[in-house]
Amino acid sequence: RSYSSPETEGQLLDSFVQYFGDSLGRKIKRMPLIEETVLPGDSLLTLPVVVIGNGPSGICLSYLLSGYRPYLSPEAIHPNPILHTKLEEARHLSIVDQDLEYLSEGLEGRSSNPVAVLFDTLLHPDADFGYDYPSVLHWKLEQHNYIPHIVLGKGPPGGAWHSMEGSMLTISFGDWMELPGLTFKEWAASKRRNIKSDRVMPEEIACYYKHYVKVMGLQKNFRDNVYVTSVSRLYRGKDDEDRSQLSENISTQHLEMEDGQKSLIKRNWEVRGYQRATDGSHVPFCLFAENVALATGTFDSPGRLEVEGEDFPFVLHSMSDFGAAISKGKLRGKADPVLIVGAGLTAADAVLCAYNNNIPVIHVFRRRVTDTSLIFKQLPKKLYPEYHKVYHMMCTQSHTVDSNLHSAYTSFPEHNVLSFKPEMKCVLQSASGLKKILKFSVALVLIGSHPNLFFLKDQGHSIGHHSNQPITCKGNPIEIDPYTYECTKEANLFALGPLVGDNFVRFLKGGALGIARCLAIRQKKKHELIENGDGGGDGVP
Repeated sequence: RSYSSPETEGQLLDSFVQYFGDSLGRKIKRMPLIEETVLPGDSLLTLPVVVIGNGPSGICLSYLLSGYRPYLSPEAIHPNPILHTKLEEARHLSIVDQDLEYLSEGLEGRSSNPVAVLFDTLLHPDADFGYDYPSVLHWKLEQHNYIPHIVLGKGPPGGAWHSMEGSMLTISFGDWMELPGLTFKEWAASKRRNIKSDRVMPEEIACYYKHYVKVMGLQKNFRDNVYVTSVSRLYRGKDDEDRSQLSENISTQHLEMEDGQKSLIKRNWEVRGYQRATDGSHVPFCLFAENVALATGTFDSPGRLEVEGEDFPFVLHSMSDFGAAISKGKLRGKADPVLIVGAGLTAADAVLCAYNNNIPVIHVFRRRVTDTSLIFKQLPKKLYPEYHKVYHMMCTQSHTVDSNLHSAYTSFPEHNVLSFKPEMKCVLQSASGLKKILKFSVALVLIGSHPNLFFLKDQGHSIGHHSNQPITCKGNPIEIDPYTYECTKEANLFALGPLVGDNFVRFLKGGALGIARCLAIRQKKKHELIENGDGGGDGVP
């Protein structure tokens, strides 16, 4: 890692000075940087919230933390009469100021998180039944509800949407990808974009998210090209403001027992990392936060088969690498087919990409074609004809013991990859145990992706539903309180989006609502304590 000069080092901090004003800026200038481990005193700035990740989850959270509040529109009537009656009871209050558990009671939807279902039905009433009802909410900017925060992202606002394969349509309708306060159709019209169908390209969505941050006035909260390298707890004694930092690897219980120190408390988060400057150098920084919100998504680490030969250069794990190989002509004129592993939508995209470029395909997946959990079973044929074309080929052009490979596409249902060989061969095994060796030109393993929470202690394994296991969107999401989105195993740490099982943009917005309400309540209590002269300087609301 290269470190820049002290002059360059101050650039990130200078942006905070502009953001918070000169008085707070003088404090943040004195924050310790990378090599220092002195615990911050009260004279040093502690941000109320640091959001890690600037995709749609982080953007929506910033929108609500910036003081935007949703109210029931005067003319709105929600199609769910029970919910509408509840909304009428507190029409004068914003949704953020209402009891989310009460409002979401009895609602059903395609998310396991009740607040996600609630917010979705307010923004898109009865969307799952095919209706296109307008939102029952209208938005007001209330400056007094602003909670200072910073959103850190590796690239421009929009997160992983900027790096997705641009040739495929999104699985969701454009309307379902939009964020509060600016419809996708309004944005498309303002940009004179010709949106030919309800489903749009990822590049359109990425542009929309980037524009959203600008038009909503959220830019001051966002820092691009920022890489977080560690997020850790700080421990200190209530009676000893000068205590040195203690190891985050020591449990709270152990701290209380050691040397009779029973007054040690967890205080704040320390967020370390670097910002990549225009000249490529790394500018280190260290921030302190009362609360941290994880909004990193799950596109960090592609899923792996963990088989022999998977690290050969001809075994790829992303659509972008596959697209690059095609565009560079590396697969042109190859006699051997492309081997695609996986039965999800990304694998289907790869099949379509190869098929449309006249590249023969061997398609390997573990499930039966009749498996009801296959994503194709959940997609209406009229809306997703291209995916049903792939599914039709999976069913009708499968390999049998007696058959040869089809010229354009051959599926191998209920098969596992055992190994890849250096001579570009693959060993498959069927459900019955039969093995087969196939020759290929390039292999593409598309079996999902997992979040990379390397910056957390134990890579975040301790905060999932199943302790000491990696966090995954489906099998082991981060365990949260269903109404505040606070991690049940770590106070003042929040998570939303795919990290808590909400893969679709339409549902991740509920996480922003839950977090915003929780922090607003704590902020109010903190201000009341300060006004009453009862303290409030400890940094944790």
